Amino acid sequence: MEKVVLAYSGGLDTSYCVKYLIHEKKMQVHTILVNTGGFSEKELEETEQRAYQLGSVDHVNKTILEEFYQKAIKYLIFGNVLKNNTYPLSVSAERIFQAIAVIQHAKKVGAKYIAHGSTGAGNDQIRFDVIFQTLAPEIEILTPIRDLKLSRQEEVKYLEGHGVHYSWEKAQYSINKGIWGTSVGGKETLTSKNALPDEAYPSQLQKEKEETVTLTFEKGELIKINGEKESPVQNIQKLEKLASAYAIGRDIHVGDTIIGIKGRVGFEAAAPLIIIKAHHLLEKHVLTKWQQYWKEQLANWYGMLLHEGNYLDPVMRNIEVFLQDTQHAVTGSVHVKLKPYHFTLEGISSEFDLMKSDFGQYGEMNNSWTADDAKGFIKIYGNANKIYHNVNSTAL
Repeated sequence: MEKVVLAYSGGLDTSYCVKYLIHEKKMQVHTILVNTGGFSEKELEETEQRAYQLGSVDHVNKTILEEFYQKAIKYLIFGNVLKNNTYPLSVSAERIFQAIAVIQHAKKVGAKYIAHGSTGAGNDQIRFDVIFQTLAPEIEILTPIRDLKLSRQEEVKYLEGHGVHYSWEKAQYSINKGIWGTSVGGKETLTSKNALPDEAYPSQLQKEKEETVTLTFEKGELIKINGEKESPVQNIQKLEKLASAYAIGRDIHVGDTIIGIKGRVGFEAAAPLIIIKAHHLLEKHVLTKWQQYWKEQLANWYGMLLHEGNYLDPVMRNIEVFLQDTQHAVTGSVHVKLKPYHFTLEGISSEFDLMKSDFGQYGEMNNSWTADDAKGFIKIYGNANKIYHNVNSTAL
């Protein structure tokens, strides 16, 4: 029997794939769940048990939080990346690294085939296949759900026909949770008008009394919360727990999918949004105008390429070098007030703060130039406009 490695989540689609690959393709199925922060230890154990019950000859739960942070999240923070100024790439970023882990496992077990449960209508099929084809062109990709165009009812019927009688009742809202945010899909997100109700979001309002937290960054990385030092990964998880109690981070992202159709998805990402906004505020204080400008241009491209599955393009490594280099002075603390459903940035403290009163205070006084210096500068500064309108007197 040929070996196939299946990217397995424990849901209906990938459960169908296990049985289909065993009974229709006569393959030896090896399953792997790549955890990017969305599964508890209990859930991982339950998923493993289900994989073996379905017929997997070997199952692996692989947690890649540190790798995911070091190779993606860190740069998303450095670049203040929000897709369409809204979405922190919660799902799209993690899919890339799940695909890489699946390929690594397929090579380890010597599989000739690799499989996933994506449909033909979304972005994930592209993210997975591009990574697979690039890193392992010799391994054939199998996608039963996409190829057979199966309905949910057909999948359930097939599984029941093979003795699988789990409860496959479709949840009202589809939830995909990870360390960098949780996506929420439902009937409302299939429209252009309707908002998701409060109950659709996994985190509900638990705290109403305002609370101030201090986030401390060192060279762009979050190293402390309220003075307590932990790893960036632990701090992301800690901040998520603090802020999600206020139901912070809810929004709906609207964007262009890779296949050219418009897509709409809800999400909650308390920690990612607070970290990105806090980091951006600190950068406004410690970076120059042109550093900020070029960071914004390159980070926008970085986010788009990552979102569309182009993580392996070498230009991504080039941009990462640039983003890393901009973080030398991004050290200091940002003071954030948490409130029900939102947060505010109160200010920063940093030894690298460029708001130095030695040179002057905006709108108040000038310490390093005279009134005549200012008049001369303004006169020269306006020269280009004067020349143009002198030559083109009817321009307005």
